[in-house]
Amino acid sequence: MLNELDPTDIGILKLLQDNSRLTNLQIGKAISKSPSSVYQRIKKMQDQGYILKYGAVLDNNKIDRGLVAFTHVQLKDHSQESLRTFESQIILSPEVLECYHMSGMYDFILRVAVKDLNTYHDFLMNKLFGFMAVGNVQSTFVMKEAKSETAFPIMPEKSRK
Repeated sequence: MLNELDPTDIGILKLLQDNSRLTNLQIGKAISKSPSSVYQRIKKMQDQGYILKYGAVLDNNKIDRGLVAFTHVQLKDHSQESLRTFESQIILSPEVLECYHMSGMYDFILRVAVKDLNTYHDFLMNKLFGFMAVGNVQSTFVMKEAKSETAFPIMPEKSRK
């Protein structure tokens, strides 16, 4: 799908990943295009699903979400219905920032952010264990965040060869 994007589109995506608050005028100046051309390209990339949403990256410690855990979940029942039910229910929990259906020993990996260990325990007891028969859970806690990126490295097709 990246083949459908030209170097100008890729330049716009790189700029938006770095700062989604840039105006079309600012982006246009950076890539030598008019603001209307930038607007049309961004609109096209949104319509085609390249750009899913815009957001701000927050400091989790300043918003009382200082404890981050990666929670590996293995369900007792592996039927399609159980997997779908778990997924549809767990993504409703505001503590769950990411949910991945995985291959391997665990069915799901969750990235959970909460205030503290007591809040995490409450999440496990009242939410995770509350709506589904969970077979096994392994929690690992983030001690230090060495790298956290939201931007994907992208480059034109010609540069990747």
